[in-house]
Amino acid sequence: MAAAGGEELAVGCIVALRTTLGDDVQGQIIAFDRLSNLLANYINHFSLLAKGDDPLHLHNCFIDLGLIHAREDAALRQAHLDAERIGVGVTAEAQSIFYALSKTLPVRWENTDILVMNDIRVCSPYLPDNVSGGAPAANERVKKVLDSERKRLQARGPGQL
Repeated sequence: MAAAGGEELAVGCIVALRTTLGDDVQGQIIAFDRLSNLLANYINHFSLLAKGDDPLHLHNCFIDLGLIHAREDAALRQAHLDAERIGVGVTAEAQSIFYALSKTLPVRWENTDILVMNDIRVCSPYLPDNVSGGAPAANERVKKVLDSERKRLQARGPGQL
């Protein structure tokens, strides 16, 4: 952006301008977009008063590296947890069943088996008859969720998992 005198304006510059209503205003440029080439309808005239410090210069910016590293570590932990929720070598139907069970129960993959509450195992083809282990009440709960998810998947039809 060029000022009236041909000077190059940048973030941090101090400018004075006169509006179309005749008001004189002074301020610091905090942002501008050279590519948009927008017209400001209420500015009649402006001039560059002084070059300011570049607020984007690294010596003027404080970057909390500890906070950045903590956010990176948290993102990596979350990505690792998300990756553990994806079964390797299982069908889309099996993955959908896993997600349905995970909404109400703690689950994890153990090879191609779904392990619920570290006690109940659901083996392929992930039917209620393939549920084993655990307390009878918990076992029945898993079978009920499994059965309702299978009905939901069948209602959707093939290819719409």
